[in-house]
Amino acid sequence: MSAPPTAPPLDLDPGISGDPIDLRPQGIVDIGSNSVRLVVYRGLARTPLPIFNEKATCALGQGLGETGVLNPEGVEMALRAVRRFSELAARMGVEKLDLVATAAVRDAWDGRKFVRALEQISGHRVSVLTGEQEAKTAALGVLCGLPDADGMVADLGGGSLELVMVDQGRFGDYATMPLGVLRLAEAANNTRARAVEVIDDHLSGLPWLGKGRGRTLYVVGGAWRTLARVCIDQLRYPLHVLDNFSIPRGEALRLIDLLSRLSRKSLESISGISRKRLPHLPMAAVLLERLVEEVRPETLVFSVYGMREGRYFQNLPEAVQAQDPLLASCALLARSAGRFPAQGEELMEWMAPLFPDESQALARLRKAACLISDIFWSEHPDYRAEQAFHRVLKLPFMGLNHMDRAGLALAVFHRYASEATDDWVIRAMALLDEDRQKRVKAIGYALRLGHTVSGGAPGFLKRTALMAQDGKLILHIPQSDPVFLPEVFDKRLDKLAKVLGLSAHVEML
Repeated sequence: MSAPPTAPPLDLDPGISGDPIDLRPQGIVDIGSNSVRLVVYRGLARTPLPIFNEKATCALGQGLGETGVLNPEGVEMALRAVRRFSELAARMGVEKLDLVATAAVRDAWDGRKFVRALEQISGHRVSVLTGEQEAKTAALGVLCGLPDADGMVADLGGGSLELVMVDQGRFGDYATMPLGVLRLAEAANNTRARAVEVIDDHLSGLPWLGKGRGRTLYVVGGAWRTLARVCIDQLRYPLHVLDNFSIPRGEALRLIDLLSRLSRKSLESISGISRKRLPHLPMAAVLLERLVEEVRPETLVFSVYGMREGRYFQNLPEAVQAQDPLLASCALLARSAGRFPAQGEELMEWMAPLFPDESQALARLRKAACLISDIFWSEHPDYRAEQAFHRVLKLPFMGLNHMDRAGLALAVFHRYASEATDDWVIRAMALLDEDRQKRVKAIGYALRLGHTVSGGAPGFLKRTALMAQDGKLILHIPQSDPVFLPEVFDKRLDKLAKVLGLSAHVEML
C-alpha cells in the first residue's frame, strides 16, 4: 500500500449544489491488538457518518511481547468476529469492505498465517499496515477532521504507540513503538516505576520530540478517550462531547495525577466508561503523562478520529477531500432536510454588512449557521429552539473546537428563541465571552429576521438590503411590493437592532 496522501488545500465554499454523493455503504474492519471492530459508513461524504459500529475485544496482542505469537484464544475470537462482520457487511450492501490489520498482526511470527485465515473466511484481502503507514493513516484521520492541525499526533492502541508531526496537512517525523497498553503492561509487569523506565527508553531515541514544544498534541485512541471522559467528569465541564475536548498542559498533568489516585469504584461511577477499558487506564495515564512531560505541548486536544477515519479519507475523491468538513456537512444537511436549501447562501450574503470586520474563521462559522438555519422546520414549534440547539451541539460535525460548537448551536437556538432557560443552553453560553455571546445572538436574530422577511423562499432577500450606519439598522425593501409587509417583521428587526446597539428603520427603495 502506498503512503497516505497529505491533506489537500481546503475548498471553503462547497456550496449546496454539486455532484451527487455516493451513498453506498463503505465498511472498514479494524483488526487491532486489543479489539476487532467493524464500522460501516454512509457513503463517501466529506464527513464519515457511521451507520453501524460493533467491537469484539479479542486481545490478539496479549502475551505477544513474551511469546512472539498472537494470543490463541484471541485468534479464534477474531476469526469468529470477522466471519460475522463479513456476513453483516454483505447483508447491508456494503460496496467496499476494507480489512486492515495493525501492530499485533504485523509483529507476530504467525501473523501471515492469521491473515490467510482471515482472507479465507471473509473473502476479502487484508492489508497489514507497516509502522509508517499506521502512524500516517492515524494522523490522516485527525487531519480529516482538523485540516489545519499543527503539532504532533499521538495514537495509542493495544500493541503500539504512533507519533507523527503534522504541519498544515503535511507529515513530518514519525515513530511507531511497542508501547500499546497491552504491550506496555506486560513489559512493565503492571508497575508504574517500570513503565516509566520502558517509556523513557523508547522516547529517548526520538530527538525530534522537541518540535512539538509549545504546539498542540492531538491525542487519539480508545484508552486515552476514556481518560478524556474522566477529565470532563472531574472538571464538571459543561460540554460532554469528546471530540476536540482540549486542556492546557499544566491542567492535563494535574488531572492525570488526580486520576491515578481514584479508586476503581470511583472510576466505575463515571458515566460512559467501559469496564473493559478500566484495567488499561493506569498504563494509558502514565504513558500520556511522560509524553506530555517530554514534548511539552501548549495544549492537548482529544480526537475521536484516527486510523479508521484516515482509511475512509483515502477512499474519498480528491474534490471531496478538499472540501471544508464543517461546511460540507452543513451543505449536505441543508440539501437533505431544508425546505429551501438555496436560502442559506442568500442569508450569508444578506447579513454580511452587519459583520464587516469578521475573520475568515468567524465567517466560516456564520456560513455554517446560515446553511443549517432551516433544517429544523419540522420540529414541534414549542420545542424547536431547544431541539435545534441540542442537535447542533451533539451532531458529529468535524472541524469544530468546543467554543465554536457551542457558538454554532447557540446561533441556531437564537434563530428560534430569545431567552435561554434550558440548562444546557446556559452551560454552553459559559464557554463564550461576552463579545462572542453578542455575536451569536446577532446571527440568530438576523436568521430569524431573514426567514420572516422572505418567508424562507429563495430569491426574495436579494430584493432587499440590510445595513448598519450612523447608529441605525436599516432594512431597505421594495416600495409597493405586496410580499414585504413591515408589520410582519418589524418586531424582529427591532430585536436585532437592540442586540447590535442600533435603532431600527425600514426604508422603501
